[in-house]
Amino acid sequence: MSELEESLYALNWNDTISVTVITLISYEYILQFDKEVTFVWERQWSVMTYLYLAVRYFGIFLAMICSYWGGLFYIPETVSHVMFLLMQWSYSVYFCLAEVILIWRLYALYSQSKPLLYVLLGLFLPVVATYIGVDIFLWSRPSAISVQEIAVTPNIKYCTTVFHVGPMPAVYASIPIICYDIFLVVLAIIVLARHLRERKGLRMKPNAYVVMIVRYHVMYFILNLTSQIVMAMLWADLSTVAMSLVLLFNNTAPFIIVPRLIISIWDTHANDNCVQVSVSFEDCVCWTSPPTLEQQEMDSSV
Repeated sequence: MSELEESLYALNWNDTISVTVITLISYEYILQFDKEVTFVWERQWSVMTYLYLAVRYFGIFLAMICSYWGGLFYIPETVSHVMFLLMQWSYSVYFCLAEVILIWRLYALYSQSKPLLYVLLGLFLPVVATYIGVDIFLWSRPSAISVQEIAVTPNIKYCTTVFHVGPMPAVYASIPIICYDIFLVVLAIIVLARHLRERKGLRMKPNAYVVMIVRYHVMYFILNLTSQIVMAMLWADLSTVAMSLVLLFNNTAPFIIVPRLIISIWDTHANDNCVQVSVSFEDCVCWTSPPTLEQQEMDSSV
């Protein structure tokens, strides 16, 4: 394959992935919009509401920037480089927001324990510092990575990244982030085990919301672990097809899964038989308070 054919091949894959990202993100937003109106715009706002809006709309913005970057339409090299830096720094902000959601859920699961919240936030600061360090050392230095404009024809150009270092710095930087996620998952599993033991002693079914939140913690851990692996893979010498598929995952999965996990809890609560279903999920005591005698008798009879 000649150099011109390789450039056309890469450009076609870039444009295909870009259109796919725009389609998936747009379809997901349209699919969830009616639930967003019901559970966000028509309800009293809470901390989780603000977090949802942040990951939803900041995620859409980031996904669109990612899809436009490269070759979907011509962007000068200098502008493309600024967009590339914006993407990478925004990725870090987005994943930090997702971590804050997990911290806030754990804070609720542990009966709003202030000491636990302070510990989680204190350990979260080095994670934030790691994200900032990676963005400065790996993504923002011309000696580590640069943007190059490739002319396929005099009228067709696209931009691509050129890596000047290997993937190992990105792999090492992901270790503290993954360890922190493991710590959050372990805390979630501990509270679930304690909850199951208490409910078993009362001969009651487990609280569906506690199980759901812990399951989502595990799912997010898998998502973030995969994302960290994907970010490290970007530094490896991948084929055009492999790189395109990696970017497709990285530019869609987090922005779809994270807000969907939040809104699915609200949706489940709205369709439950909870006596306080008229209030927002965060204000409902159906998943944090000890069961009443009436609830115990009801669950025992099921």
